[in-house]
Amino acid sequence: MNRGKSNNETLIEMDRTAWSGGEENSGFHSGSDKETLQLENAESVLSVVSECTSAVSVCSSHSSVNVCEQCERENTEPQQHLTSFKGIWRKRALFLKYRSRVDKQQQSKDSVYFRDGVRRIDFVLSYIDDKEGEKKQDRRKEFEANLERAGLELEVEDKSESEDGRTYFLKIHVPWEVLTTYADVLKIKVPFKTNDIPEKKGVPMSWLCTPYRLPEHVMQPEPDYFTATFDKSKTDFFLIEDKETFFPPSTRNRIVYYILSRCPYNKEDKDKKGIKRLLNNGTYAAAFPLHDCRYWTRSPDTNCDSERYSLYKYWARFSRFYKEQPLNLIRKYYGEKIGIYFAWLGFYTEMLSYAAVVGLLCFIYGLASFKENVWSQEICNETIGGEIVMCPLCDKKCGYWKLNTTCSSSWQSYLFDNTATVFFAIFMGIWVTLFLEFWKRRQARLEYEWDLVDMEEEQQQMQLRPEYETKCTHRRRNHVTQELEWVLDQTPADKAGRFILCWATVVLWISLIIASIIGVIAYRLAVFAAFASIMKESPTSKLDVVGNLITPQFATSVTASCINFVIIMILNFLYERVAIKITDMEVPKTHVEYENKLTVKMFLFQFVNYYSSCFYVAFFKGKFVGYPGDYAYMFGKWRNEECEPGGCLIELTTQLVIVMVGKQVWGNIQEALVPWLRNWWVSRSARNHPESLYSRWEQDHDLQSFSQLGLFYEYLEMVIQFGFITLFVASFPLAPLLALMNNILEVRVDAWKFTTQFRRPVASKAHSIGAWEEILNMIAVFSVVTNAFIVAFTSDMIPRLVYKYTNHDGAENSMEGYINDSLSVFNISEFKLENSPDKEEIPNWFYDQNITTCRYRDYRYPPGHEKQYTHTMQFWHILAAKLAFIIIMEHVVFVVKFFVAWLIPDVPSDVKARIKRERYLIQEYLHTYELEKLKIQLSHNGPNIEKCTCPATEVTPVKLEVLSDCLT
Repeated sequence: MNRGKSNNETLIEMDRTAWSGGEENSGFHSGSDKETLQLENAESVLSVVSECTSAVSVCSSHSSVNVCEQCERENTEPQQHLTSFKGIWRKRALFLKYRSRVDKQQQSKDSVYFRDGVRRIDFVLSYIDDKEGEKKQDRRKEFEANLERAGLELEVEDKSESEDGRTYFLKIHVPWEVLTTYADVLKIKVPFKTNDIPEKKGVPMSWLCTPYRLPEHVMQPEPDYFTATFDKSKTDFFLIEDKETFFPPSTRNRIVYYILSRCPYNKEDKDKKGIKRLLNNGTYAAAFPLHDCRYWTRSPDTNCDSERYSLYKYWARFSRFYKEQPLNLIRKYYGEKIGIYFAWLGFYTEMLSYAAVVGLLCFIYGLASFKENVWSQEICNETIGGEIVMCPLCDKKCGYWKLNTTCSSSWQSYLFDNTATVFFAIFMGIWVTLFLEFWKRRQARLEYEWDLVDMEEEQQQMQLRPEYETKCTHRRRNHVTQELEWVLDQTPADKAGRFILCWATVVLWISLIIASIIGVIAYRLAVFAAFASIMKESPTSKLDVVGNLITPQFATSVTASCINFVIIMILNFLYERVAIKITDMEVPKTHVEYENKLTVKMFLFQFVNYYSSCFYVAFFKGKFVGYPGDYAYMFGKWRNEECEPGGCLIELTTQLVIVMVGKQVWGNIQEALVPWLRNWWVSRSARNHPESLYSRWEQDHDLQSFSQLGLFYEYLEMVIQFGFITLFVASFPLAPLLALMNNILEVRVDAWKFTTQFRRPVASKAHSIGAWEEILNMIAVFSVVTNAFIVAFTSDMIPRLVYKYTNHDGAENSMEGYINDSLSVFNISEFKLENSPDKEEIPNWFYDQNITTCRYRDYRYPPGHEKQYTHTMQFWHILAAKLAFIIIMEHVVFVVKFFVAWLIPDVPSDVKARIKRERYLIQEYLHTYELEKLKIQLSHNGPNIEKCTCPATEVTPVKLEVLSDCLT
């Protein structure tokens, strides 16, 4: 067993003065009792060292461990008091202590190697040896023995070396034989020839991008090669210059985790296996690959890798927010899956900059054309809006009010509800298509550059989930590969039962969301009357000044949006755990299938949770109100809400800003502030005292672990944001700008977390963003429909255009008189008793002016008309215009979208050429390679000459227990 120490022993501690050559004896401590052991003099120690050194030199030719195998076997016996040791036993114990002490002093605190300084630490397991945890000890013993049978080399760092004095660290190294075996199993691609395709010529005016570029050694950390799937039987086919660096650390830790997740820890029950279970039951406290050396400064250790330092210096600092991302270095350090995420996030942020600029220009247009807003001027005019008396907005508690009290909200609404709104809605429909099509091209280029082409088949066939493998009981022949594969023993009834149970749970939680939204709507209806009563216009009202700025509708909308946001956060917190449990219950076969199932469940829930309130304001509020004398009621109790004369668009904007901005702020607090405070508290001593022994495995042990679903939640957050800026962007052109500002921060916060606050995640492969790509396409199509309906039914754009071009006979069209034309008349004497306001709610000016009618927002015939209170022809003209606008806008945008998608190929032409070139070279080189081997074999085997094997050169193959059901 390749270890420095066994689980049940502690190397004897010796005081430094023992080697000083003085007359006084120094103290030695055995692991637990710490009793002082006397040594006659230092010369005896040196003699012990000289004797045992010769033994070690003999063993060193056979193994790279620190002590010989005989000493190692002896050292597994229970620790004894040093004074009871006799002869070679005593000498051996003294040597072990001396050797351990010397190794520890020579080893850098930044080291990522075993104590021999040769074998790299590819993975670390930490645990606390609980005196009462005998079962845990047995599990660890069996688990580690099985790891050794699989070929891994282990070394224990004693708890006395940890800062808390309680934690053991088991360091794992993957030797070359194991690496090549599992590289073959996992079909890992490795270099076989330097890329000979000339690079494309520089882009014209590329010097303009110089301020955004990073140094070449950071952007391209390794040369470009043609690669092929590794084959252990053809190792001389590949470009293997150095076995220690041939497989990068991300590949090495991926292989270790593959073994750890399939290694059994119980002799009786072979189904009990995997590091995940051992972490859940407390056998091990943590399992993680090591980061490189310190990140905040370059390590003085020349043997220490500096990739982490480069990532922190050029990528994780917020001062680098305007720089490009070192994607190749990210992929090399963290693996392809995390690299793809940051590539997508960076591309999405880059494309958002164009949408943000156009949205800002639309907002500026609203500010610049303020004076042309004739209808708002009429509302604010004392002789027009000041003379129009509006009907009560609620029963009993609401009084009559004058139109000019909504002057402020009318001006605010115009900033987002103007002619530019239509243009921006169409632009965003085309922008989202360009974003998705250009991302496909970018993704195709990364697939080739990162050796991910044809990776999906490998992922499905080779990388089964350990949880799935554990539950498999029999095999079945695959109709495609004609190979036997493990399958679950479940009947169609069991499978259908699980499916129904899972989706019944999802429907139940979606029903909870709908119930909560109905509750918020009931709150809006109930509280509006209270706000209207408090903010009524009265000479004695203390809220009169505020009431002119904050209308009852605005106050209701803001408070309801805040309550809705809190409910959203609570439901998200609860549902996340439910979604994971029901997905686990389905037992997906592969990691890709698991993430896809979880993605569908989570997104469907989040879609309803985040967007339902916005859909209510956009498409339902103010649409089913009725008219004075015949109002519509919710549950027969609360009168449905009306929109202000300026429309419901400003309320949709308010809802969107509160939910979207609140989600981003809360997410940044969770992602940045909380981890920073925690890890600052944990690691402050090491930062303040850089000379103290702060080992690599211990520092990483203190960091937070990166959840296996961590990247899933990062994607989910961004996709929800993508929905906000596309589905409802017609109501808020500044949404892309807010998203851009958040994403600039998000990229650096995520980079900072990965580099400084999280343990190094286990590397994994992914050739795309997975199911999220289909979800983005679905949102893109749906956004065209929602924005067309928002412009048609939520804003007042279509009624204004109809009035402008149909109600004036002169050459110059004008909006004068629009407000009066858009309001219908109702006879106050026809109010029902339950609708009429209380006397104390009616203002004094109402009686002074002898008011007999009130106005309301609709197109109906006035009282006294033969069709009184029914819709006028103008209402039907406007409705026809709205429907025509929806049809025209959708068809125009969809035609442009499909044309753009057809025009832009998904895979760039140069990438197609490189893929063909690489496949051709693989076939050609393999053919040549096989011919050369055949020639060599024939040259060694003449006619009628039997093959002779020289015993001196015969190599015994290393026997490994390969932990993979894929090979059986």
